[in-house]
Amino acid sequence: MNQDSQAVGTSWAAERNASFSAERANRVARNAVTSSNVMAAARDTTKMRTYSDTYGISVPKTAKITNQRQSGRCWFFSAMNALRHDTMEFLDVDTIEFSQSFGMFYDKLEKANSTLEYAIRTADLPIDSREVCLVLEDGIGDGGYYSFAMNLVRKWGIVPKSAMPETACSKNSTQMNDQLGRLVRKGALELRRMHEAGAADDALRARKQEILSDVHRLLATCLGEPPVTFDLELEVGEKCKADPAKVSAVEPEPKSDEGEKGASNAAEGDKPKAKRILRDFGITPLEFAKRYVPVDPDDYVALVSMPGRDRPWGTAWHITLTDSVQGGRPNRVLNVAPEVLDAAATASLRAGVPCAMACDVMQEFPRYIDDYNYVLSLDGLDLEGLFGVDLSMGRADMIDARETSLTHAMCFQGVELDGEGRPKAWRVENSWGKDMGKDGYLVMSADWFHLYGGEVDVRREFVPADVLRQWDEAPATDIAPWSNVCHALGKRD
Repeated sequence: MNQDSQAVGTSWAAERNASFSAERANRVARNAVTSSNVMAAARDTTKMRTYSDTYGISVPKTAKITNQRQSGRCWFFSAMNALRHDTMEFLDVDTIEFSQSFGMFYDKLEKANSTLEYAIRTADLPIDSREVCLVLEDGIGDGGYYSFAMNLVRKWGIVPKSAMPETACSKNSTQMNDQLGRLVRKGALELRRMHEAGAADDALRARKQEILSDVHRLLATCLGEPPVTFDLELEVGEKCKADPAKVSAVEPEPKSDEGEKGASNAAEGDKPKAKRILRDFGITPLEFAKRYVPVDPDDYVALVSMPGRDRPWGTAWHITLTDSVQGGRPNRVLNVAPEVLDAAATASLRAGVPCAMACDVMQEFPRYIDDYNYVLSLDGLDLEGLFGVDLSMGRADMIDARETSLTHAMCFQGVELDGEGRPKAWRVENSWGKDMGKDGYLVMSADWFHLYGGEVDVRREFVPADVLRQWDEAPATDIAPWSNVCHALGKRD
């Protein structure tokens, strides 16, 4: 075998170094990229400026933009941003935010339990087997899926953000995660050694509960103790559907200046309206979810689009060794054509209901440039023109080559349709704060979503009947966490 054909030749590289700078286009591209970086140099403002933040179909009432800070909780923020819409309608309020710290506490506790449980179930496998390595490396990170959030709501409930505010560790989770990871991995190794020494399952799980007590202590130290009960006091609107016995009117205090004038104005009908205050004392998180979040956490369908020869439409998948809540609903998805995702999401938005979605957000995303940092499109960045190379890939090839993964979850809040009723662009609510993107929102072209998107989580009522039957009836095929499909599904953070 010719060894020279396997290595990069030094003379070959020298020739290309010389020829590169001989071309004007190369020099211009080099100067632009080395001074301003790739995305800024590649942006095509003539294309980007054609994307406007106007939509023919949009959710009529949107809440304040949330901010996950330096944590990998986009999947939980996305789910809560979708659910809070119904609470806003129910209470007739303009905005509300649920406690992501509360969800984080129980997500970490459940993930620790699952990691230790999987350590017991895989105790007969070698320590460096793929399964054991996956459990130890990935079990207690921040990332997750829509199903994780719904399992938490079903089991633990929801509280308003005021009942369990953010902490330094929820805003920036790295330091907490480092210590939690060590604690859980140490426990997993101990359980494996107990199994090797002949300990019975009852003894292993008794020790697991002791380890979980330490996990709880660590989480309570970092995030605070989650409320068992709390007092709900909230100003609501006139159309509030809550129990009238829990809503009382509070007359506004009269203005202190110009008493006679104030009395005159009151006589003329200018007296301020009384505030309506909802008070529900000693309520549990599950009671709050049941009374004020009128959404069934089981009433959703997880649709993904993963084309490929060995990935037929209508296939349901379950990722093994990843379910975070033992005894909860398995992390199951249904593979469908991209047009099905479009139709389901559009139907949801037509009804005024936002829906969670997931995508490979950093693909062709000019996040850090000064202008148009909110446009996700396939024509806004001329990367091939900048480099003079062919970068084009279809979605099926990208999945096979592990070039794409659903890394980030957000919410669809609006859609603009073309003349044939197909999506042209989506309005996307992000969770990076109001100063990122366009007032916290992104504009996503439909073709970008078809290439780099790939999941919507919508209520059953918005799914076509034939697809809903597949969701209900198709048996789930177990797939390994290291498979191409699992890599493409990602773990949103």
